[in-house]
Amino acid sequence: MTATHNRLARAATVALIGVTLLPAAATAQTAERNNPFAIFDLFTGALPGSRPAGAAPQPVNAPAQAPTPAPVSSTPQWSGEDGGSGHPLMTAAAIRQAAANFDNCVASMWPDAARRGISRESFARFTAGLSPDLRLMDLMDSQPEFTKSIWDYLDILVNDTRLARGREILAQYKPQFDAVERATGVDRYIIASIWGIESNYSTQMGDRYVVNSTATLACVGRRQKYFKDEFLTALEILHHGDLRPEQLRGSWAGAFGPTQFMPTAFKRFAVDADGDGRKDVVDNPYDLIASTANNLKKDGWQSGETWGYEVVVPKGFNYMLADRRHSQSLAQWQQMGLQRPTGQPFPRPSDKAYLLAPAGADGPGFLMLTNFRVIMKYNPAEAYALAIGHFADRLRGGAPFVQDWPRQEKALSRTEKLELQQLLANRGFYRGTPDGQFGSMTREALRNFQASIGAPADGFATGEMLERLRGR
Repeated sequence: MTATHNRLARAATVALIGVTLLPAAATAQTAERNNPFAIFDLFTGALPGSRPAGAAPQPVNAPAQAPTPAPVSSTPQWSGEDGGSGHPLMTAAAIRQAAANFDNCVASMWPDAARRGISRESFARFTAGLSPDLRLMDLMDSQPEFTKSIWDYLDILVNDTRLARGREILAQYKPQFDAVERATGVDRYIIASIWGIESNYSTQMGDRYVVNSTATLACVGRRQKYFKDEFLTALEILHHGDLRPEQLRGSWAGAFGPTQFMPTAFKRFAVDADGDGRKDVVDNPYDLIASTANNLKKDGWQSGETWGYEVVVPKGFNYMLADRRHSQSLAQWQQMGLQRPTGQPFPRPSDKAYLLAPAGADGPGFLMLTNFRVIMKYNPAEAYALAIGHFADRLRGGAPFVQDWPRQEKALSRTEKLELQQLLANRGFYRGTPDGQFGSMTREALRNFQASIGAPADGFATGEMLERLRGR
């Protein structure tokens, strides 16, 4: 999955900061042959508690009766205003013009659908009744004024209630986790963590009809090429019978299911784990667990390794080295004075890692390994990946982080972040376009400014740094 793909797919979760599709009538042998990790035979008869091939799946979170997808959500309505990105396709006039042409736009995608093997009957059936959900334009260009600090974010996601439910899930589906972990080498606790943080264990998966959302975004707004692929892939999923229309409900950007697959990610990673001829990542726990593991495995998951370590960074440390581009062995970091707060040694000192200091010199440091980078392919936000790794450790029985966060610091608002970028640009440190959203360019610019005034160059944006830039 690409970083852009995931920023869109999981926007609701992070307020901060190639498997071939099988026809519904595919035989069990074909399902096994197309399963890269041979999970099929592990789930059919050989496993205590697993269901036989062809039996009805036990739903992950099945409602009493599956709802019929409505074309669009009725409230709230589109604001009718220009989008905040300033893109010419996001002006109110351009949005209205594209919406007026929506039916023609959808119809024009039939030749592309036909080339993907979608029948005319399926195309007509699954596009009937679609209408543009213009509220998505506001969501696409939303720029929240206030954001959460990383410690508040972690407090919300890694809590006792969610941990208790996660342990229940691990126990309930132990045979499935056993088989998937054995077949793929992907840590069960990471899979359970993603399930818990993405959808709070299938209770918060979004309620927008994915076909309608992706059709809207394929015809209106600034990401039409990207979402055209997602729309056509959603039609493929329905045509092949892997999922039913009522199961394709999700986020505004089209991510669906307990671990939030975009349609194209489903096409690449979904696995028919139990050999029933369908890849059901919504209501079938077997397929859900195996498909999420397949995603991580194909993204480079290193079996038997952790994601990273909390470390104490010594006073006076050169935080210019706290950069994703600067990777060295754990032994080398240790020689520079970085130690685990518990005093434990690093189990594999030759492993390469980079230093992350998400709260600056006054907060804990983290040495991030290869698997942290893999989690960031699932979602490229460091706060998200840290939450996933930490939640997995807690599910495993690990303790909370040892060091304190600088909770006295208030997270800067978007307006303040925009001002900070503008002030850094005025002083020649920032060469990007100020937008109020912090990335590696802003962090590097802030580090250079901090170094110029003799402050710890940790790249952590605080109210004090903003005041220093203001010259007060």
